Amino acid sequence: MGLTIATWNVNSVKARLPVVSGWIASARPDVLLLQELKCETASFPAEAFAALGYEGAVVGQKAYNGVALLARRGLAVSDVITALPGDPDDGQARYVEATVAGLRVASLYLPNGNPVDSEKYPYKLRWMERLRAHAARLLADEVPLVLGGDFNIIPEPEDVYAPSEWREDALFRPESRRAFRALLNLGLTEAFRALHPAQPRAWTFWDYQAGCWPRDLGLRIDHFLLAPRAADRLLSCTIDRAPRGQEKASDHTPVILELSH
Repeated sequence: MGLTIATWNVNSVKARLPVVSGWIASARPDVLLLQELKCETASFPAEAFAALGYEGAVVGQKAYNGVALLARRGLAVSDVITALPGDPDDGQARYVEATVAGLRVASLYLPNGNPVDSEKYPYKLRWMERLRAHAARLLADEVPLVLGGDFNIIPEPEDVYAPSEWREDALFRPESRRAFRALLNLGLTEAFRALHPAQPRAWTFWDYQAGCWPRDLGLRIDHFLLAPRAADRLLSCTIDRAPRGQEKASDHTPVILELSH
């Protein structure tokens, strides 16, 4: 058994706490990356996670965004940064990075970018360029980096149930996918596709609307990107669909990465 890291956009940590707590108690990942907390840092339910044996770093924001990086007790979370470098005026809670178990790990919630004719789309692309620049610096130092979270990017047509319907969406537009490839071209490995290059319908998100979950109309937008020194340790990367089928579920489901020690 290696080191396990799970990422999960929980879509309001307080509203989903019973589902989230139940899954954690069963899955017991070593490191837990959460996105879209939708609460301020001070109101994050830290006691509930401590009762499960997890503590770490939380970056919250009232009603929107919010990310956390938590580790099993006994695994220190150190050298925390609470914002993506490159824009000191960006107040959105979308990034937390720390050293844990000898890895540099980030939990990120990349901007959605819709509607594309608003300022939200240029912000998404600027954010991705900042992420690329930051990752490039870490890679130059040969840091064993793991970027995990909700990237809000559909990398390829096989990662969405109906590619033609998403052509003009910010998650699938050519500029977005090009920016994602620019990350990969730094030398990062996209863990799931490295191990499952042809697996169909490998969704991580199903919208609440239009019966998407029962009809299995999904997207794959939650990813792990690994620097070479982390990719060398890659054992598995799996999607656990079960939480999405529960009552009061998030519209995302966990993705679990396993690395050798």
